[in-house]
Amino acid sequence: MLGWLATIVGAGLIAIGLLSAGRGAAPILAVGGLLILSIGLVAGAGSQGIERLARGRGGYEGPSPVLVFVASIPISLLAIVVLGVPLALAGIPVDGPIGRLASVTVQALIYLGIVRLLVVDPGALSWSEMGIRRPGWGAIWELGIGALWAIPVIGATIPVAAIFSVLFPVTPVSPLPPTGELVGFAIQLVAGAIVAPLGEELLFRAFATTAWARAVGPRRALVRGALFFAIVHVLTISGGSASQAAELALVAFATRLPVALALGWLFLRRGSIWAPIGLHATFNAILLILGEAAARSV
Repeated sequence: MLGWLATIVGAGLIAIGLLSAGRGAAPILAVGGLLILSIGLVAGAGSQGIERLARGRGGYEGPSPVLVFVASIPISLLAIVVLGVPLALAGIPVDGPIGRLASVTVQALIYLGIVRLLVVDPGALSWSEMGIRRPGWGAIWELGIGALWAIPVIGATIPVAAIFSVLFPVTPVSPLPPTGELVGFAIQLVAGAIVAPLGEELLFRAFATTAWARAVGPRRALVRGALFFAIVHVLTISGGSASQAAELALVAFATRLPVALALGWLFLRRGSIWAPIGLHATFNAILLILGEAAARSV
């Protein structure tokens, strides 16, 4: 009941704030709505986990990975608002390298916190069951194995990108665009090739893929996890028109499927989160380096 009521009230306050176009108390309503919506969605996900655990049907007995992700959205937006205030006071642009690194770091911490709160603490899954173990020589070995898969995965992505670029003549914008200077690029590299893979692999592979593998089997979990990963990465894409935004989203979705499938396959095959982290980090690093090099040559 708390989850339903808080979700409805929070969503309503956010809608009122947005429709007010920033006038009067609109920002306060929007921020308050995000807070209440966060409470509602977390409560709803927690309730679902408790109910599934009480039924005791075996397999995965925790909240839906989709619901857990949805619960993280208003928390992330609220954190970005809170984070943006000190950055703005310090004269640091939120859409600059430092702002992006801070945003990605907060996002990863939110994924960690919400998975622990809703999945690990209630006993639905343990960290070890999700392939998360202490770093050591074994983790370094798994990271290396994952990194070796980056080149063939990029090789599989290139023809997909070429086909869709012909069908839809649009150019997706990278969430971490080239900076044109060394320090900014180094910060972007930390954000895109270290912090982002850690947070995303925790949520999409360690948690979501493990949960679905227990619920529907490894093959369906692989496909479902890849689609989930690709869809999430196109949710914020926009364009000059509705058709352009749709084309950009479709191209971005299609070009993310090869790496999403590879990440899921590698995780299920190795049983360790470190292997997909190695692939994800190397894949992102190569693309960031190529993008920066192309921008500087132009």
